[in-house]
Amino acid sequence: MIDFFITNLYSLSEIIPLPLFVFSGAFIEELIAPIPSPLVMTLGGSLAKSQGHAYVLLFFLAFVGAVGKSIGGYIIYKFAHLLNAVLVGQWGKYIGVSQKQILAMSEKLGQGPKDAVALFLLRATPIVPTAPVSFAAGILQLDLKTYLISSAAGLWVRNIFYLYLGFTGTQALENINNDLDSFETIGYGIILLLIIAIFIYIFKKRRDQENS
Repeated sequence: MIDFFITNLYSLSEIIPLPLFVFSGAFIEELIAPIPSPLVMTLGGSLAKSQGHAYVLLFFLAFVGAVGKSIGGYIIYKFAHLLNAVLVGQWGKYIGVSQKQILAMSEKLGQGPKDAVALFLLRATPIVPTAPVSFAAGILQLDLKTYLISSAAGLWVRNIFYLYLGFTGTQALENINNDLDSFETIGYGIILLLIIAIFIYIFKKRRDQENS
């Protein structure tokens, strides 16, 4: 199934203008998480090189890709936000988590400059997968404005990195994608551990309040 989407992304890159491919590819890549994260940007960089474009175009393509990926991330964010309301509302009492506690946690996260920088770094770091970050932000109900601005800025930096790799390493493009995809698997584990740690923190805090 994933091979089908990847094959069609390659086909799409041959029939539409490069900026449109980068935008639409980044959007699709964000929504269909199993698609290797470096695929669209490294391919976009490779195409920019083969079409004779200058380095400066990479900055524009990085921006276009950040917009596309941010739109896809916003959809995941909203879905997770709604899912949180349903799951916590119906099952929260069984696991010791309430909507009030989630809101209290969200008020502490994503408000100050440190949280904005942390989100920016998560988005900018190549080995950290992007879709789980969007999902976690929605579940934790992070401030939407902070989420969008930090995400877009971080994704722009991340995209420049991938575009540059594709632009300068066309012959080794497949190996680059495979290596980065392997590292990104580690990133999925890191995100999962962070989500588990946050819920453990909420559960422990509630137990402490009940015992006090």
